[in-house]
Amino acid sequence: MHGPSPAEAATAAFRCPPLTDLVHSGKIDHEETPAPIRRHSSFLIGSPFIANHLLTMIRVGIIGATGYTAFEAIRLIQGHPQAEVTAVTSRGDEGKSIVEVHPALRGSIDLPLSLADPAVLAQQCDVAFCCLPHAASAESVRSLREVGLRVIDLSADFRLREVSVYEEWYATKHPWPELLGQVAYGLPELFEDQIKGADLVANPGCYPTSAILPLAPLLQAKAIDANIIVDAKSGVSGAGRTPKLVNLYCEANESITAYAIGSHRHQPEMVDVLERFTGVQADILFTPHLTPMDRGILATIYVQGPGLTAAKVKQMWNETYADAPFVHIVDAPPATKHVSGTNHVHMGAFDAGGRVVLCCAIDNVTKGASGAAVQNMNCMFGLDQTMGL
Repeated sequence: MHGPSPAEAATAAFRCPPLTDLVHSGKIDHEETPAPIRRHSSFLIGSPFIANHLLTMIRVGIIGATGYTAFEAIRLIQGHPQAEVTAVTSRGDEGKSIVEVHPALRGSIDLPLSLADPAVLAQQCDVAFCCLPHAASAESVRSLREVGLRVIDLSADFRLREVSVYEEWYATKHPWPELLGQVAYGLPELFEDQIKGADLVANPGCYPTSAILPLAPLLQAKAIDANIIVDAKSGVSGAGRTPKLVNLYCEANESITAYAIGSHRHQPEMVDVLERFTGVQADILFTPHLTPMDRGILATIYVQGPGLTAAKVKQMWNETYADAPFVHIVDAPPATKHVSGTNHVHMGAFDAGGRVVLCCAIDNVTKGASGAAVQNMNCMFGLDQTMGL
């Protein structure tokens, strides 16, 4: 008999019953049900139709609401049939309307930006999407968890398991180190059981998503060598909304450049998460590139193994992702335009001189960030993964 893995045991304490389980069982008990159910409990007794529609109207707070990932999260949630944005916060734009910061949201939402007061947010929200930079995010997450809010953290603060690795790559002390290794990693295609009912989820990085999904089934089957090259191209939105010289139009347009060669912070995340899922420690050489497009990532990954062919790769992918609604195995080379603005993942495998070349295209802002966060929220609250996506 095999007991639960360390990650499964660690996340067990963060679980609550999925809402849909409570609906179908008729278990509408005020003491046992999560906050979204308690708010509507007076309407639910004896009314399965109303229960099914009201239980999962989830109130979402966006912490640090002025960046691209926050905008995308708000856009997606406002189109979600069972969730709504009820609070938006900012330290630099307090008092402004959200549409002043994100004019494209006009007509969809009109909330004032406020400072993040955990006590107030606990009354306004059921879950918070934390869109702050690393270190600052962990401090905010801690205060939000202390008042009972469930959190999806879009920073890197809880993705890694080892404090020493985090502090080496991010060059700062971790504000909540005792929690590292105990937080569900928010890639439902691989860690759905840990995400379900969790109170804190670490949303994956964009580049790691594009590398982990193609590589995980192959490493798990020990079908490839552990020495792997990941070459990835990203749109300019991946650098965030804060102005930087390299992101200015005249610098980025008509130009492609490599950056952070051998030193990008997403490299240890790839290694750590792949080892977590497969038990294999990969040796990954990762080089990211900045490309003159708004959004999108194309990862080109070079692998080899005894008898490995593209056909065998696709077979392993199909077996692993048979029930993954957003993963698509394609025959033609994937293109970022084909996934732009979506939560979908297009993966292809191609024979090349005794090696196999893997290609993976995602939208860095959607599947690489905010779309994944909505997908994780759906899992946490017992909804269908595709809802609102």
